Amino acid sequence: MNQSPNKTRSFPVLGATYMVAAGVVFAAINVLTQWVTGTYHFSSQALAFWQYGLSLVFFLPMLLKLGAGAFRTAHPVAHVVRVIFATLGVQFFVGALAAGVPIAQVVAIDMTSPFIVIVAARLILGEHIGPHRALATVVGFVGGMLILAPWSDSFSVYSLLPLGAAAMWAGSSVMTKQLAAVERPESVTVYLLALLTPINAAFLFTSTGFDAGAAFALPGGTVLWVIVALAALTAAAQYLLTLAYARADASYLQTFDNVRLPLNTLAGWLVFAYAPDGYLWVGALMIVGASLYLLRAETGKPVGTDPLPA
Repeated sequence: MNQSPNKTRSFPVLGATYMVAAGVVFAAINVLTQWVTGTYHFSSQALAFWQYGLSLVFFLPMLLKLGAGAFRTAHPVAHVVRVIFATLGVQFFVGALAAGVPIAQVVAIDMTSPFIVIVAARLILGEHIGPHRALATVVGFVGGMLILAPWSDSFSVYSLLPLGAAAMWAGSSVMTKQLAAVERPESVTVYLLALLTPINAAFLFTSTGFDAGAAFALPGGTVLWVIVALAALTAAAQYLLTLAYARADASYLQTFDNVRLPLNTLAGWLVFAYAPDGYLWVGALMIVGASLYLLRAETGKPVGTDPLPA
């Protein structure tokens, strides 16, 4: 990047593009996650550890190019807090997929996070929440609830796991926005992947009764290749998210994050024949429509960034 992060202006259209691209990659990640945990009964804790640990390897070429400067930061505490939020979100989310909760249902429940993000972005970042953003977010959330249909038989106790993920990732999103305003996207991504690994290792270690040999045995065969693919996709998705938050407000981007619901619903249907009953397509149309409405309402309006306090 040629410009220092704290001087870079945000461009909503570019930020939205990065967010939608990240959504496509995350849909592929979710399908692979549910397939490998369901087919091979691979534990969610082990998958999270290897997925995010190996994703750092795919980021090494850029890390070597950047040098030690990639780890230089004036906000180490903010990085740690962000990664704690993100790690807990990963554990809840992967746990839900491993339990067999349909991908569309998991993502729909996770979409309660816009309300948390909007409140947090206002309180912490001081972002302005205008009528366009408020309306688009509410419409997108209602669309998600129509697809979720909590009154149906498909809603189970495991569906509550993504609620925890929603809260944790909302906190992570706000911290990402703060860090993206003052640091390079590469640094933000490197810290996430580097700190996720030891925290995920702690979850894995305790889940296997503190048996290091059982906890950290690298799987082989098809499972290994799936984990490698997940690692590469995870590195790409996290970098796309960081680029998105570096160019637009967290509350503005949240509506475009809603597009991941129809993307994941389509992926789940193609791979697992998951076709939720009810108002699936009505809800998906509301989500996409809300995103397009917000894009039209705010196109051409550069959004400033708010740096972290020193």
